[in-house]
Amino acid sequence: MIINDTESIEIQTPTGPMRTLISRPAAPGKYPGIVLFSEIFQITGPIRRTAAQFASNGFVVAVPEIYHEFEPAGCVLPYDEAGAKRGNDLKTAKPLKSYDTDARAVLDFLASSEYCTGKLGAVGICIGGHLAFRTAMNSDVLATTCFYPTDIHKRGLGEGMNDDSLDRISEINGELLMIFGRQDPHVPREGRAVIYNALTDADRHFTWHEFNAAHAFLRDEGPRYNAALAQICYWMALELFKRKLGFGDIVEPV
Repeated sequence: MIINDTESIEIQTPTGPMRTLISRPAAPGKYPGIVLFSEIFQITGPIRRTAAQFASNGFVVAVPEIYHEFEPAGCVLPYDEAGAKRGNDLKTAKPLKSYDTDARAVLDFLASSEYCTGKLGAVGICIGGHLAFRTAMNSDVLATTCFYPTDIHKRGLGEGMNDDSLDRISEINGELLMIFGRQDPHVPREGRAVIYNALTDADRHFTWHEFNAAHAFLRDEGPRYNAALAQICYWMALELFKRKLGFGDIVEPV
């Protein structure tokens, strides 16, 4: 599908306006909605292209700036040591509750959008995978894909670094797709086991995949990018979203 991916809006949250990229099919009609949570670097080129991947397959994709309380609208942190340090510092400076209210604000925006059917999903990468995991705790989120979500196993998200994501797993009622790289030092084997066991003990509906890949293998910049695996993972995520969220209502043929 031809898409419209140039629209940025301000969504109001309890902690101020949050710049959000909207990427959606250009053809008139209503489409399922997906919240896409970025890495710690916010809305970079690779994240924009990920949004375009989903939008071109028939979804309204909303990508919020996860550090909107701390950085000016439009800020993109660089993929370097300084950018990583800033992103990691902000990850634990932001109150946990603010991540959750941000997610709820984006879900509410999508649900009320004239372009959206009201069927909602979430997807995220790195810290965004953890944020998508928490977003899945909202009862109206039917499907969620988490790409190598960080800090779930060590409760390291948010101010105080003592998040309750593992404790709230029973609140997840939609279907989960969990994807990891075996060579990812941020989510080692022991950490993956903690998450897997918690999901199994809570009897959640999830699919689990581990690939021989490093952290950030989905990012189409840098030496860790694995194009072949990225294609497989996009296909799996699209299969989940199409199956659980539907195909929308296209007014005119494309």
